Amino acid sequence: MTTANNPFARLPEAASFTVASTAVTDGGAWSPEQFSAGVPGGKDVSPQLSWNGAPNGTKSYAVTVYDPDAPTGSGFWHWAVADIPATVTELPEGVGSDTGSGLPEGAFQLPNDARAARFIGAAPPAGHGPHRYFVVVHALDVESIGVAADATPAVLGFTMAGHILGRAVLTATAETPA
Repeated sequence: MTTANNPFARLPEAASFTVASTAVTDGGAWSPEQFSAGVPGGKDVSPQLSWNGAPNGTKSYAVTVYDPDAPTGSGFWHWAVADIPATVTELPEGVGSDTGSGLPEGAFQLPNDARAARFIGAAPPAGHGPHRYFVVVHALDVESIGVAADATPAVLGFTMAGHILGRAVLTATAETPA
């Protein structure tokens, strides 16, 4: 992984495990479903994710989708889900809707940077070049991370920092032509 704008560069090391998706391969481009509804053809559909090989002692998971290349100075959080039970190793496509129906019992979505508790798809500014979307499954050593449902993904990340046993990372890309 390039160190340029690497969201993990200053975080403690964590064991790695595997995440895959039927919607995108690691390093591949998002499909139109994973683009924002504000982009022609975009549908704001959260990707299917499945993971395995989490470290022993994992008691829950969190999932985040983050674009460090957004022209904001702080990137853009597209999705955050907390308190996924350790027995769950897959999220079906589309669970990141407004209702979150299909999320495992106890799991919840936090508001993204558009302040909606749902998945919001890619929408890089036209001509801005390719953006990277870090899709991360965080294996945690607690059953509940203890953040409020209206917390930001940054607060989730800060709270998780001392509880991460492992990270499974898949990087998707998106670009809007000029």
